[in-house]
Amino acid sequence: MEILEKALPKVEKLVAEKGKTILAIDDVESTLDIINCTLCKKYNVVKKANGKDAFEWMHEGNIPDLIICDLRMPEMDGFEFIKHIRSSGFFREVPLLILSSYESSSVRIQCLKCGADDFMMKPFNPEELEIRVENIFKRIYK
Repeated sequence: MEILEKALPKVEKLVAEKGKTILAIDDVESTLDIINCTLCKKYNVVKKANGKDAFEWMHEGNIPDLIICDLRMPEMDGFEFIKHIRSSGFFREVPLLILSSYESSSVRIQCLKCGADDFMMKPFNPEELEIRVENIFKRIYK
């Protein structure tokens, strides 16, 4: 019984974290698979191929706890998606992490000015992604 009592807080924490939903947006399926593999043990991961599909999913009443978004995508690119999200009354507070292969610091600065909370370069280290996601959740959802 004592072992169960000690494990209970860990289980409750895992259940609470698993309740968080991360919306991953990228037109490269393998990138979405890596994001999903990295984060699915702790979080619910919803995958979308472009900003348009993601925005439609959100307008169906789905509000993610975090969005991970690429910049180069068909239909609606990452910059346009950021602008839509940050100008929306419902979604403006959702944390946004950008994953992109753009190497220019001016692109990173533009993303941050548009409202991104963090920026990671592709290819990325899955462990770094997991840590950045955890840090965002610790900071925002105390």
